[in-house]
Amino acid sequence: MEANLEQLVTKLKTSPFSTDVLQQITLLLQSQTNETLPKFVSDEYHSLLILEHNTWHLLGENSHTWLNEPCYIKFFQALVSFNKGIIFGPDTIEVDIKSSLLLPNTTDQTDSIFEKIKQSKHHNDPFISFASLWFDNLSFFVHEFPQAGHSPTLVRMNHYITGHFILSKTFKCYITQLFDLQLSPSIFTSKQLFYMKTCPLALGVYFYMNPQTFDYSLDEILEHIGNEYLKLIQNQSHSIEFWSKELLGCISCLISFVRSMLWWEGENGAKLKLLFSTEKVLCEYIQDMIRIVDYKDYYTHVMTHWINDETIILDSALLSLMNIVQSQNINWFFRSMTQLPGILLQVAETCAYYRICLCVYGLLSEILTDDHLKALTFPDDIRIFVLKMIEQAWHSPTKRYKQIPIIYFLRGFANISKNDYIQKKMAESGKISLFVEMCDEYPIVYEIIWALSFNQDIQKQLRSNSPFMIKIKQASSQCDADQMTKTIQGIVWNLESNHQDHAKSIATTENTFDIMISYSHKEKVLCKQIYAELIKAGYRVWIDFDQMHGNVMDAMAQAIEQSNTVVICMSEQYRKSNYCRAEAQYAFQRERKIVPILLQKQYKPDGWLLFIIGQLLYVDFNKYEFSRAMEMLHKELKVAFVVETNAAPVRSQEDTVVAHSTAYISPPEISIPSIVSENILEWTQAQVQDWLLGHNLRQMSRLFTDCDGRSLVYLSSYIKNCESQLVLKVLEADSLRRINESISLIELSRFHSLMHEHKKRLQSTHDITDKKLSRDSSPSKIHREHSST
Repeated sequence: MEANLEQLVTKLKTSPFSTDVLQQITLLLQSQTNETLPKFVSDEYHSLLILEHNTWHLLGENSHTWLNEPCYIKFFQALVSFNKGIIFGPDTIEVDIKSSLLLPNTTDQTDSIFEKIKQSKHHNDPFISFASLWFDNLSFFVHEFPQAGHSPTLVRMNHYITGHFILSKTFKCYITQLFDLQLSPSIFTSKQLFYMKTCPLALGVYFYMNPQTFDYSLDEILEHIGNEYLKLIQNQSHSIEFWSKELLGCISCLISFVRSMLWWEGENGAKLKLLFSTEKVLCEYIQDMIRIVDYKDYYTHVMTHWINDETIILDSALLSLMNIVQSQNINWFFRSMTQLPGILLQVAETCAYYRICLCVYGLLSEILTDDHLKALTFPDDIRIFVLKMIEQAWHSPTKRYKQIPIIYFLRGFANISKNDYIQKKMAESGKISLFVEMCDEYPIVYEIIWALSFNQDIQKQLRSNSPFMIKIKQASSQCDADQMTKTIQGIVWNLESNHQDHAKSIATTENTFDIMISYSHKEKVLCKQIYAELIKAGYRVWIDFDQMHGNVMDAMAQAIEQSNTVVICMSEQYRKSNYCRAEAQYAFQRERKIVPILLQKQYKPDGWLLFIIGQLLYVDFNKYEFSRAMEMLHKELKVAFVVETNAAPVRSQEDTVVAHSTAYISPPEISIPSIVSENILEWTQAQVQDWLLGHNLRQMSRLFTDCDGRSLVYLSSYIKNCESQLVLKVLEADSLRRINESISLIELSRFHSLMHEHKKRLQSTHDITDKKLSRDSSPSKIHREHSST
């Protein structure tokens, strides 16, 4: 009769070097499958616990007594594979059971192993290879079950790895060896791989599980290896097709380690500057990561679990890109790489690991404009994919999907919920009820509901949910200044059917402010400068530098009602802000004058923001020096104060609203700019704009934004010679399409009149010149001139 594990382990105690016993244990471990594993672990738990702890002890003892014994080697390899089965196997095995089997009893055991590795003079010592396999399994376990990583033993282990391996001269020497494009296989010794692969892997998953304390500063680590890491990635990313299996393993673990470390203390990317000293360095790193992601030979090797090098490197590179795009104003650079969407889509379609797909969809949602998303076929796949994970996590007792807490998926959906196309598809799916269920347990869900509630069909679905409406109206009336209350007030605002009545309730007989500045908190520093300059120029300016109290939406509405003009500070963050969107739409509805300015490099308005500003000209504060940009803004504001104030303001976000006023000084009167040539045919587009704005033809300036002088002459001729009703119909269609406004007959009439006057004045000048030339060229005049000579 075949012995069971308990009997074999008992024999092992009395005969530790029994070849027969080890062979039987090895065969028993090798015979387990996913189906049999849960019962085997349950039945043999105590025997397995003894076996696992004895193996830790064996590694910490004098390993040379067994390293050359084939039966020990096979046993050890079988136990490593068996433990991987426990880590990635059935969920029916409880995490606490897995943890007790895989973790060592004491830190003394790990310290002993580490000391032996440090002191080993034999760089290809087989013991180091076995120890690496053992520690790699621990890393995989912590990655899959981050809650287990807070074990004091693992905390101690990773602190030891940092102080004795990562921050050592040996580590720096090993990473420098990897710079060369033609690496000798001989450099990849067991010891080198332990330093370059096992240690970064362990520390990467340690940071991934967000430890509360750490003995070393990130500044210290990055100062030690940061430059070497960047040089390695930059050098090797150009020759991925020539990487050996060993080099792939080292780079995959290094990327994972650096990414986790940079985002350990939060998701705002505050530590990025420590590694990427300039935007140029950051952009080069982005390109390096994209080259890695684009290497298609890795795609078919990606596993369904985070278990091999190809899966780790693609996942880590994509997570790095995701973290960068979410925390830095760098979308313009991603959008400049026109091939990137195609690369990312192929990754998602081919790779089996779910988080790779999640990263791809998240990246595409971040870097593509609404219009680009609509043009592609995949956006609804994002919604379905993320919703599936949210649903499964919500209905799971642990509130996790594949060990990832539901909050991570909710954060991802909060981002894509800002997309109009996603909102439309959500309305069609009727899944808004899922978020209504979750909102009390996860405050971020209110942010999602607010974003989705900009869609009119979703508004109807929410209004029909009486319990939800009663709950949010009660919550919105609270005076709390916390973010959730403000978000709920935003939802209620969107669900109010008539804001006209709301406007009438704001008691104001005249506008209190000349200008309202609408901005996102990320641009606060620059907006403060702009505000100071406008105050200095004598404008009365409303802006929120502090956190509003009371109902933020009421405060926003009042600010808009009491302002003549709204300066919209456009950026990617502005477009993504629910506050800013609600504010912009109310300002547009109330027909305030909108003056847009661009604060983010390379950003182009898209989505709802593009609809609001239409074809309005804007001042680019990235293109011009600040003083020059302010001059241009002053010029736009002067026009805004001369022309009727029927434009659109914007605002109300977590980052604005406090009134500031000064004594009122009327803006200087506008002078008509000088035109280089009297001949309209010679005017440039800029000179046409100067002429139109100088004559207060504000709508015409926006409608004719691409016209030069010759275009004006042709247009004037059409207006004069074509049938008037046809001209009006065509101009009205153009005006609605380009600037979302009906054509102003007053401005059109004045434009036609000014063109006629200009033509008459020019003709008069020609007539006088002709008469003078005629008189000067008469025979008597010529005779007198000749006589005088």
